[in-house]
Amino acid sequence: MSLIQVSDLSFTYEGSYMPVFENVSFQIDTDWKLGLTGRNGRGKTTFLRLLKGDYEYEGSIGASVEFDYFPFPVENQEADTLEVILGQMPDVEFWQLKRELSKLHVKEDVLYRPIGSLSHGEKTKVLLAALFVRENRFLLIDEPTNHLDLEGRKLLGEYLNQKKGFILVSHDRMFLDSCVDHMLSINRADIQVQKGNFSVWYENKQQQDAYETARQQHLKKEIGRLKETARQAGNWGDQVESTKIGKKSVNYDRNRDYVGEKSRRMQQRRKNLERRQERAIEEKSRLLKNIETTESLRLEPLSCHKEILVEAKEIMVGYGSKTVCGPISFQIKGGEKILLQGENGCGKSSILKVILEQAGQRSIACRKENMLKEAETDRQAEALTVPQITGGTLKTASGLKISWVSQSTAHLKGSLDDYIRQQTADGTLIKALLRKMDFSREQFEVPLESYSEGQKKKVLIAGSLCQQAHLYIWDEPFNYIDLYSRIQIEELIRTWNPTLLCVEHDKAFGEAIKAKSVLIS
Repeated sequence: MSLIQVSDLSFTYEGSYMPVFENVSFQIDTDWKLGLTGRNGRGKTTFLRLLKGDYEYEGSIGASVEFDYFPFPVENQEADTLEVILGQMPDVEFWQLKRELSKLHVKEDVLYRPIGSLSHGEKTKVLLAALFVRENRFLLIDEPTNHLDLEGRKLLGEYLNQKKGFILVSHDRMFLDSCVDHMLSINRADIQVQKGNFSVWYENKQQQDAYETARQQHLKKEIGRLKETARQAGNWGDQVESTKIGKKSVNYDRNRDYVGEKSRRMQQRRKNLERRQERAIEEKSRLLKNIETTESLRLEPLSCHKEILVEAKEIMVGYGSKTVCGPISFQIKGGEKILLQGENGCGKSSILKVILEQAGQRSIACRKENMLKEAETDRQAEALTVPQITGGTLKTASGLKISWVSQSTAHLKGSLDDYIRQQTADGTLIKALLRKMDFSREQFEVPLESYSEGQKKKVLIAGSLCQQAHLYIWDEPFNYIDLYSRIQIEELIRTWNPTLLCVEHDKAFGEAIKAKSVLIS
């Protein structure tokens, strides 16, 4: 058995006064299939990079294996995929790579295409296949399911379940259940390792939280009772002591031994009660440190005068003369929750954008125009361009007001206050929502570029929730979002019943909000 031993690990980013980790110690087996979970901003990606040796730290990390990180950076997006892989891992045997790709149902011809032309799903599968070919390596896999469709997640889960020796960061509950046998959780107060998949860990977490909450309530009552009993014992002791002086001293002189013993016992009882009270307070202080509290979020959607907000009849969507999807037909009625589903690259995001365009909210859909110059490939530039309807009809209710959450967070730059001003939103309300989604007040003062990807996504969602709209259109809102915030948003949707059109591949989310599925083929 080979172990990765972490001892007294401490790390703080330069310029920050808040430690990410402080005196953390634990050990893991290199044969484990380990899921890593924790709130956004707790340091999941930081921890992987510490294992990899990217940052200097205090303490020690001992391992008999070397680490590989997914996803590794690709500088030349125009290079063939095979060239990229061999440049990163020259020791990879071609036949082994083909074997791994076949397990992931990836055709060999992707190796001879520019890596920038691959879909998110193809790129994820190819890079993971290449990393798993290497021997005596421990893989650090960071959010591989982002942008992966349902079938891709299922296939990747089955693939990882056949492997061993990795840490997997993911917030997809069903995906984790399909491929991990241990969980590593970065909690509020510590880091814990448990045997079992995500559901086992989450059930244990809920049971522990319930036990600690009940225990704390019991200790509160016990502390109150001990305080009152100690106060009474003190009063009795003071009364006995008072018999030693003044007019009562006559009785004291007659019963000196009895009164002295009674006073001593009363004082001893008070001290014992105070010690018990201190122990109860100390035990109470150790409880609830890892409980993740989630406050309810609020949303006030608008009611539309029309029953049908959006109606698509045999629409086809494309860029210029190129059609990317369709024909497809569907309706969105008030209060409905619609999930667009289909394989990666089938045009789901394009449909969302043409609805924004049709509703007269092009400025919202095209707010990323300044990013076109930064696009590394034609595929990325195409993703940032508003598509057109090339066939069929699309109707939207007049005066339809839409709140939009984009898939990309790349446009979030500068300060949070700058973003709020650009949105012409209520800054106090946005910050209050972010506080409920586990942001600290200190986080509001740092640049958006320093936020984790999950924190950036929360900024976009908070901005959307602050808008009163008839229809909420969200494009993969849960990429990088932690479990507890997902549950918050699910509860929000069930409570406030907004009309929602969404592209999201988290199956548990769709089931939780009882969404209807529209398949894009």
